[in-house]
Amino acid sequence: MKKLLLAGLLIASSAFAECTYYSENAKVTWKAFKTYEKIGVGGTFDHVVFSPRSAKTSEEFLVGSNITINTATVNSGNAGRDATLVASFFKTQNVDSITAKILSVKDLKAQVEITMNGVTKQIPMSYTIHDGKIAGKGVIDLSDFAMLKSLQSINKTCFDLHAGKTWQDVEIGFEIPVANNCY
Repeated sequence: MKKLLLAGLLIASSAFAECTYYSENAKVTWKAFKTYEKIGVGGTFDHVVFSPRSAKTSEEFLVGSNITINTATVNSGNAGRDATLVASFFKTQNVDSITAKILSVKDLKAQVEITMNGVTKQIPMSYTIHDGKIAGKGVIDLSDFAMLKSLQSINKTCFDLHAGKTWQDVEIGFEIPVANNCY
């Protein structure tokens, strides 16, 4: 009887196990658009500093987490394009970094505060949790961040490649690999 009671207590206590979400890495993605056909060109940034919170739920983990992006490390998979993006887009307005902080989450939607070019805006993003990753996506409008001078610069530099059209909306995203330690 004692063995049966002990086994029952162990099973019951494991059902109420504590979990801690944590991560050491994050990836920021972007996709900009060129030509009137709106052809997407995407990439990441090679240097981001992610400051997550260790938490007991995925929601607690996300809220308050922040990231700082070094814009000089833009990576589209094409070194020539990356150099052009740095020189003719980010450096045009001296945007050396972009920061983001997750303010709130509810029903797989996040409010993310993004600061770029000295302008801070709240951007809605949707996210999913699947296979040990939290992945989010949203859209920014470069005019909201007073980045039209940079947009005009990249459009002029890449006029022929972009067939005269560079779009001001940019898809943004993040991927956070998470560990869920239950003990």
